[in-house]
Amino acid sequence: MDRHEKKRLRDYIGEHLDVSSTRLTDDEARFLSDFLDEYDETYKGRTETRTTSRVGWSSDGKYTRRETFTDTFTDDVGIRQDYGYQDDDGQSGTSTHVITDARGILNWFRDRT
Repeated sequence: MDRHEKKRLRDYIGEHLDVSSTRLTDDEARFLSDFLDEYDETYKGRTETRTTSRVGWSSDGKYTRRETFTDTFTDDVGIRQDYGYQDDDGQSGTSTHVITDARGILNWFRDRT
């Protein structure tokens, strides 16, 4: 890919995602460009939920933690990650994180392949 093509792709990606301080390989730039082209039809509104259960130890002894991870492709280009946990001793918590940067999107897909 020549410099002009890569700059054109980077500008296109930058219209939808934060690319500041992000170095992109040719393959990453092409992947993100394809991702943006397909976003409305393929990704927008899609939700994936994973639930896990594990045993942990605290000063009070053994407990079981049930965790739920929900990833949702938002209306604007991005991924909202919701996390929640419930321990069998009554403890619980939630958090939310939204990915709107190019490197974060690439890492999300890398972690799922």
